[in-house]
Amino acid sequence: MKHYKPYIKPYLSAFLLGPLLMITEVLGEIMLPKMMSLIINHGVAQRDTRYILWMGIAMAFLALVMALGGIGGAYFSAKASICFTSDLRQDLFAKVQKFSFKNIDDFSAGSLVTRLTNDIQQVQNVTMMGLRMMFRAPGMMIGALIMAFIMNPRLAVIILIVIPLLTLAIVTILRTAFPRFQVVQKAIDTLNNGIQEALTNVRVIKSFVREDYEEAKFKKANRSLKDASMGALNIVIMTMPVMMLAMNITTLAVVWYGGNIIIAGDMQVGDLTAFTTYIVQILMSLMMLSMVFLQSSRAMASVKRINEVIDVEIDLTDECSGHKEKEVTEGRVEFRNVCFSYQTDRQKNTENLSKKPENLSKKPENLVLDHLNFTALPGQTIGIIGATGSGKTTLVQLIPRLYDVTGGQVLVDGMDVREYSLKHLRNGVGMVLQKNVLFSGSIEENLRWGAEEASMEELRQAADSAQADGFITAFSKGYQSEIDQGGSNVSGGQKQRLCIARALLKAPKILILDDSTSAVDTATEAKIRECFRTSLKDTTKFIIAQRISSVEDADQILVLDDGKIAAMGTHQELLKTCEPYQEIYYSQREREKEVSA
Repeated sequence: MKHYKPYIKPYLSAFLLGPLLMITEVLGEIMLPKMMSLIINHGVAQRDTRYILWMGIAMAFLALVMALGGIGGAYFSAKASICFTSDLRQDLFAKVQKFSFKNIDDFSAGSLVTRLTNDIQQVQNVTMMGLRMMFRAPGMMIGALIMAFIMNPRLAVIILIVIPLLTLAIVTILRTAFPRFQVVQKAIDTLNNGIQEALTNVRVIKSFVREDYEEAKFKKANRSLKDASMGALNIVIMTMPVMMLAMNITTLAVVWYGGNIIIAGDMQVGDLTAFTTYIVQILMSLMMLSMVFLQSSRAMASVKRINEVIDVEIDLTDECSGHKEKEVTEGRVEFRNVCFSYQTDRQKNTENLSKKPENLSKKPENLVLDHLNFTALPGQTIGIIGATGSGKTTLVQLIPRLYDVTGGQVLVDGMDVREYSLKHLRNGVGMVLQKNVLFSGSIEENLRWGAEEASMEELRQAADSAQADGFITAFSKGYQSEIDQGGSNVSGGQKQRLCIARALLKAPKILILDDSTSAVDTATEAKIRECFRTSLKDTTKFIIAQRISSVEDADQILVLDDGKIAAMGTHQELLKTCEPYQEIYYSQREREKEVSA
């Protein structure tokens, strides 16, 4: 509950008023059967129409008060539960936004969607139901039980026999249902993951004619959810028949035993009518309580999953930052003995790597980057080339602290990146990721991610530098043209150039291009590189590329091989000294000749 107190406090009045107003319904439901018995015993028996009329008016007034109390209780219960879970959802989303890449890796996107929607909805439902039933069900059961004993203690003993038996049955049902609801929520995760993946990659699916395969995969996940849901509901549906059976048997026993008491002259007919109503109320209150507990068992499975997100320790924070106000001003980048591992043994590796390398008794496992050392001076262009899986993308992700190093240091302007605040560090770094991402909205809105307050002239200048202004103005609405979700209505090359323009608009001191001109023709790429040399003279540029032509003008080229720097130098130096670089260069030249021929 410690997680949820801050969300309850602002709406404490609604949390209190909802259950309290429901008490009026409880009091009315307890009094109405007694008033009805009085009408039968006195008004009907003595044919006193005046008595019947006034008692009827009193019952009508009581019913009106009950209705008003019920409406008020329902309103405040709904307000409390909806506002409470709305704030919780908002903070949960904000927590996810603070996740590092490592934290995000621990959850699938589909699972996070389920936790933010379905799981919180389960908590909302049980909160609303709980507030409405908090006093209503126990109050009705206790009140009806007291009235039953006042009217006839001998007849009320029947209830004392039934209640423990019903309670045992309900507890057994709940204990069986709880683990099944956990399975249901996991099945929803799996289904959401599959839907998201299929919709995101629908073009790939169609291009490989894999619709049948995806339909079969979805059918399997859907069947798993159906089976899990039926497994849980098969337990749930037992609750109502068990309760109804108990209610009918108890009512039959009361009528039979009460009838004998009436025949003996120890009880009036009206009292038996009221007593039967109280029996139904007691059993109905038990049924309501069982439904609350049943919903609670499913909600507890959801609460556990929500708490997993709340309790995540974010591994990239500003808590250790010694210079939170310092900004990136020069763009000097230095890697000192940097190592990195994605695996779960990173903490162990970090402890080992904190020692001097020569003192290591055992080399750390699963290193993606292995003791990298280099320096990029302000304004330099650093090319990074290497085979797939050599660690190129991982290397540049350490500069803006998308991940933290396992060992060694990454320094920007002579200071460890962990000393900066994340906001100031990342404001100084512009990054075009390997996977180009655009958001639904206009082109202008997408570009303004780089600088929200930029003028239209600045937007056009950034787009022109990225060779994007030409195709943007060719659209009928220009910069107001709508981008579909994921940028599906623009080509790969157009998407890359828009992402580059967005990064340029940020005017960063460090610019990282992660294979972000692969879909652009060589002539356009050459113009983009020329723009970098002229308009970004003071910006340190890191360019990851598969084509050597993309980096041959760089001041320094890093050749990565299995997480290590195999060679480092200018294009001409590497052609003379680095055999892997020579092989890549000449093989690409041969392909270019074959294409041109």
